[in-house]
Amino acid sequence: MASNRPYSSIIERLKSAGLRPTRQRLALAKLLFEKGNRHVTAEHLHGEASAANARISLATVYNALHQFTAAGLLREVVVEPGRSYFDTNVKEHHHFYREDTCGLEDIPGEHLQVGDLPAPPAGTSVTRVDVVIRVKSDLV
Repeated sequence: MASNRPYSSIIERLKSAGLRPTRQRLALAKLLFEKGNRHVTAEHLHGEASAANARISLATVYNALHQFTAAGLLREVVVEPGRSYFDTNVKEHHHFYREDTCGLEDIPGEHLQVGDLPAPPAGTSVTRVDVVIRVKSDLV
């Protein structure tokens, strides 16, 4: 039975998103999606892949993360220039960014309402609003 094969749900997930399930994509998707909702950087995922004996370059990890994002499987959260997290929760929600630990936490979408947005420039429309609230420990 095909549904009992290892990786079968991951293969289907990639195929339904229009992505070819290559060995590298399968290994990365397994690491990303079998642990529930989470936030990872490319470097963190590369470290996980290395620890799992998956020989995947950091450039390939970056490429796969951007392909997964373009296909709607991930959401990229830019917390500062040059620092992005990739979120497996693609539903509408916002984030707390812990400056002291560089951690990202979800704020459920219904807990933060964004209104009174300015009119977008002529010929454009708002596609998404991302709110990242930066926090740090009071103990530092």
